[in-house]
Amino acid sequence: MPSSAASFETLHCEGPVITEDSSCHSDDDLTDPKEGAFQLNSYTFSEPFHLIVSYDWLILQGPARPVFEGDPLVLSCRAWQDWPLNQVTFYRDGSALGPPGPNREFSMAVVQEADSGHYHCSGIFRSPGPGSPETAAAVAVTVQELFPAPVLRATPSTEPQEGGPVTLSCHTKLPLQRSAARLLFSFYKDGRIVRSRGLSSEFQIPSASEEHSGSYWCDAATGDNQVWKQSPQLEIRVQGPSGSAASPILNPAPQKSAAPETTPTGPPGSLPPLPTPSSEDPGFSSPLQTPDPRLHYQMGILLKHIQDVRVLLGHLVMELRDLSGRLKPRTTKAKQK
Repeated sequence: MPSSAASFETLHCEGPVITEDSSCHSDDDLTDPKEGAFQLNSYTFSEPFHLIVSYDWLILQGPARPVFEGDPLVLSCRAWQDWPLNQVTFYRDGSALGPPGPNREFSMAVVQEADSGHYHCSGIFRSPGPGSPETAAAVAVTVQELFPAPVLRATPSTEPQEGGPVTLSCHTKLPLQRSAARLLFSFYKDGRIVRSRGLSSEFQIPSASEEHSGSYWCDAATGDNQVWKQSPQLEIRVQGPSGSAASPILNPAPQKSAAPETTPTGPPGSLPPLPTPSSEDPGFSSPLQTPDPRLHYQMGILLKHIQDVRVLLGHLVMELRDLSGRLKPRTTKAKQK
């Protein structure tokens, strides 16, 4: 926090009463300046801040603590010995934030990450003073993210079995300095809200059904709704029972062959009909078991090949019968001679 050399500033140590064993300390006594609270010899210390003494005509006083999304921001344009100012202007990254005026403070009720930048102010001293425009040194203000956009996750998976439980979790994290902040979570499905603004980051589906399939997302917001963020969408597809799935065609119709049409009307008696798989066969899963769709697909291909072989064997048998019928008269004539 910049401070004018000619102004009076008071440092307050808020916490335990100063005794022989506890007091405010300098940087050398602190353990880790990145932590929000400091422990040393069983005492808790405040967060440190930097005190800058300036000899400029104007200084811009910014926030002493980290600024997060949703916080207010107050910037003060301070003059040497608080002498009166005219035509005070505030700037961010070189651009004026408004017309010149008598107000020495610039404030924003709610800041976002886009409000980060280098701020400074300028003004003209009224008597006494230099009588010319003066400009304060720039102060960097960084608005930190209060929490990242949440991520929605499904347990046990995004393709649960019908009748089983599903838990949707809305994951995000607050920084250490704001770990005590309260977030409210809402859950949505296909554009409709299914649970509104609750403290729990989880949404339970005790028994999933086909109606629970859809596109889900969640959002997290502060209690005052100043910071609100939404998760990407997550597709949930509830898997029905095995009997409801359509099995592939295992017994396709035989294709026409180019063989001569001298075949009898009935199929060859030497080849038994191809059995059709059912849930009662020991080689297939019952409706209470979970079938492997790849096994059904491979069985369908295998049985199709068997059917094609059956058709080819039928034509081969008929060709042999026809050939045998043609050879019999020639053999009989040869014996008579």
